[in-house]
Amino acid sequence: MDIINDQIWIQYNGTEVDFAPIIVALGVPKQDIVLAFHSPYKRQFTEYAVS
Repeated sequence: MDIINDQIWIQYNGTEVDFAPIIVALGVPKQDIVLAFHSPYKRQFTEYAVS
């Protein structure tokens, strides 16, 4: 994970834990989380930020 432009970028997740919902449960809005392991095209179809 990285913090880029005040957003949390999840670059890679090689574990069984899905971190994005955990981060949301801690109070981070979905628009502040980027699933960077998806291409920008695919990100537009998620509930999370595109970039």
